[in-house]
Amino acid sequence: MRSMTVAKTSVLVLDCAEPESLALFYADLLGAEVRPGPVPDMVEVVGGAGVHLAMCRDHGYAPPSWPRPEDSQQAHLRILVAAADLDEAEREAVSLGARPVSSDSEEGPRDARLFSDPAGHSFTLAAVDVPARRTADGRRRP
Repeated sequence: MRSMTVAKTSVLVLDCAEPESLALFYADLLGAEVRPGPVPDMVEVVGGAGVHLAMCRDHGYAPPSWPRPEDSQQAHLRILVAAADLDEAEREAVSLGARPVSSDSEEGPRDARLFSDPAGHSFTLAAVDVPARRTADGRRRP
């Protein structure tokens, strides 16, 4: 195993025409805050639970058109929510400006729902099992 000599971190950067408004969308959706980026035309979204995104202005930006087969997916953000909260998370995302991306092959309840953000990037709200919380004496609580 190789040892790491330089500390590293990562950030998913989404190119867009209006980084400030896209950053506000994701900050509201993820309960995070918007911060100035390290360079002009970049805005960061930072919050608890490892949220760290950046939006960068691209003056020639053209939204991705995924899932059309002739275009490749440029980035895909998967946002994890408790299964019991998936419907509410979907309502929240749509109220903030997300657009559902439907698939004719998906009928009935789904544990992952695909959307595009206001700039056209795809993201998924995906249900995860959340372990029951326990009290100090080990009993389960809701």
